[in-house]
Amino acid sequence: MSSQEIPDENLPTVQDTAHTAVEVADNPFADPGLPAHKPRIQDIDERAAKRSERTVALFFTLSMLATIGFIASYVVFPVDKITYIWPFGHVSALNFSLGLTLGVALFTIGAGAVHWARTLMSDVEVADDRHPIEAEPEAKAKVLADFAEGAKESALGRRKLIRNTMFGALALVPLSGVVLLRDLGPLPEKKLRKSLWAQGKQLINMNTMEPLRPEDVVVGSLTFAMPQGLSEEAEDFNNQIAKAALMIVRIRPEDIKDARERKWAHEGIVAFSKICTHVGCPISLYEQQTHHVLCPCHQSTFDLSDGARVIFGPAGHALPQLRIGVNSEGNLEALGDFEEPVGPAFWERG
Repeated sequence: MSSQEIPDENLPTVQDTAHTAVEVADNPFADPGLPAHKPRIQDIDERAAKRSERTVALFFTLSMLATIGFIASYVVFPVDKITYIWPFGHVSALNFSLGLTLGVALFTIGAGAVHWARTLMSDVEVADDRHPIEAEPEAKAKVLADFAEGAKESALGRRKLIRNTMFGALALVPLSGVVLLRDLGPLPEKKLRKSLWAQGKQLINMNTMEPLRPEDVVVGSLTFAMPQGLSEEAEDFNNQIAKAALMIVRIRPEDIKDARERKWAHEGIVAFSKICTHVGCPISLYEQQTHHVLCPCHQSTFDLSDGARVIFGPAGHALPQLRIGVNSEGNLEALGDFEEPVGPAFWERG
């Protein structure tokens, strides 16, 4: 179809004058301006403003309570406590409580601030002309004036309940980060100084799970034992066996060089901690002829015939010895706990 055949009503309209074309190019869209300001109920009803003030204060108070709950969780819940919480299943009670309380503390601060801004702060829209990036003295003065005006419109000075609860919430929330510093190291306690060994605890063979008898240990053999009453199904088994694992070796009494070791043994059967005093690796390599045991991690070597003293490697001190004897049933038993902490040195050991 040619242009001559196109109906006149379908052809584009041509501007008649150059003046109209220039006017359209200069202002293609009309400025709608700002809509008329509609006051909120809080602007005209002081009772509604008081309700909003109490709501904001409630949010900030909940934040303070949640922060206190966050700190209390560290004291109440042990690190290894597992509990069932629907629908999450079995979770760490400490981690769940920390996440819940910190989340509530941060959320309620934000919710309180948003509700404050939407209901009590001034919502009048103000159009401001753009200005150069470089701030001039007049601009700085205007910013300070606007800040002072904004502070006045926020009613922070007049709404004392909001101000006080907000300051309380903001002051307590940083304490959550301070409490987290606890994870940088263990609290000063005695848990690393003691093990499950005690007077009368029988030595249980870790291979057969039966009590050890003197005739079960022959010269040149290496046997591993744990204290009576400890079960591999126990929730804290790994923590306990890391301090209580024993090496049982039988040495001819005339080959024992250390007097205390000979006194603490039973017919040449000696019991030493299996945990290396360097970084806590389990020791399992034994030389029958020399009575040396070797740590497979960093090759620390201990002489079991001479008080398990260090003869090679980075370990700092000898393996602790457990004093043993025989009970009325003929089974080997402990005569107490280790007299020094098991494993590597730690910062609170003195």
